[in-house]
Amino acid sequence: MRIVVLGAGTVGGSIASLLCMHRHSVTVVDSCPENIRHVNDTLDVRGITGSASQSSVLFQAGVGSADLCLAVTGDDEVNIVAASMSKAMGANRAVARVYAPVLRDLSTFDYQRHFGIDRLLSLEHLTALELARGIRHPGSLAVENLSRGDIEVHEVLVTKQEKGVGKPLKSISLPHGVRMGSISRDGSTWIAGAEDKIEVGDRFTIIGERTKIDEVKSQFCDDGHAKLGVVIAGGGETGYHLAHALEGQRFGVVLIERDRDRCDFLASHLKTTVVVNQDATRRANLEEERVGSADVFVACFGDDENNIMASVEARDIGAKTIMALVSRPDYARVVGKLGIDRVVSPREVVAKQVLGYLTTGPVVSRTHLGEGGELNVLELDVPEGASVTEHVLAGLKLPSQCLIAAVIREGFAKVPGGDDRLMTGDIVVALVADSVMDETVALFSARKS
Repeated sequence: MRIVVLGAGTVGGSIASLLCMHRHSVTVVDSCPENIRHVNDTLDVRGITGSASQSSVLFQAGVGSADLCLAVTGDDEVNIVAASMSKAMGANRAVARVYAPVLRDLSTFDYQRHFGIDRLLSLEHLTALELARGIRHPGSLAVENLSRGDIEVHEVLVTKQEKGVGKPLKSISLPHGVRMGSISRDGSTWIAGAEDKIEVGDRFTIIGERTKIDEVKSQFCDDGHAKLGVVIAGGGETGYHLAHALEGQRFGVVLIERDRDRCDFLASHLKTTVVVNQDATRRANLEEERVGSADVFVACFGDDENNIMASVEARDIGAKTIMALVSRPDYARVVGKLGIDRVVSPREVVAKQVLGYLTTGPVVSRTHLGEGGELNVLELDVPEGASVTEHVLAGLKLPSQCLIAAVIREGFAKVPGGDDRLMTGDIVVALVADSVMDETVALFSARKS
């Protein structure tokens, strides 16, 4: 594929390196000559010095014929303008990295739709979701980034005989806006059907609104009535998004932040999280806030050394599970020896996300469900004239191993019913088995005249 990366800093450079490893044709643009010299010397890319928001530079970079344009400079406004211009100039897909939360807040303004950008990507939000996935369940998959925050996919392991176990799914009352996705048993995974029964030992997925998923989980597994205590050190964007993702009945969240003004912001934007104005890099403060009794401690500072040191102190005073953000790859071999249970690298998170964008046709993104599974979460455009627009969902001849999980229309996502009909311009989130991938994509492809 032909890919243009706008920005050659830490994020842009790592993305360009990843794409070169996968043998894509990559052009990198940056306003800093030193950055361009560095990528030209170390990577097999075409480097161009210039502003990513200037049409002449984008034209020189060849965005008009690019399969994918990734605007990942350090400036939100430049990224939005550059991605919008690239899309207008002919790029097949355009993605812009943004930092400010307001740019992704649909309650104020839909920047993504207004500027015609395929995705607004927040590295901090994606990193928080990866941390939340590890806290909720190592096998769960949160896909808020696919459905713009409204729909999640959770994977659940059935360990006990609960009231919903052993019954046909058609006999189980599911709340509106929730759907059963897939079932994994004895090494096989398939889309759940009305006659299927959940058994002890199964792993299955639930699709729907976050507020309703826990209600369904209680019918199949007992998570216990005691809340898990989670302490988050660092109230930056990653810490804020992580606390927001964990708020609910299952977790008691404490967020420690040393900046008073930031604490005021966090307290006003988080509903149930306890915000503490302290310096979490100091052991005495961690002891004072009883971090030693926490089930999970997460270090989310913007500095690797602070994250590592705070994690070591939290482990030493008794926190059960330790997680930390660590960006530098050369630290990866060290942290395990220091008692840190899990490290999340923002670079690896964004790399996984970018690989999901390397798609063609109506497929906007593709993510494997779980580890090494045969099912995929696809995000699909609905173009004019596609076969899926001809009937209501109940009347479509979809493959048996294809499930329409969510429909995004005009910025709002919902789990559709059988009487709903797909419309041109919709974005569909679907669970699709590898075996019916081509058949499913064909139904979403525009008919050739």
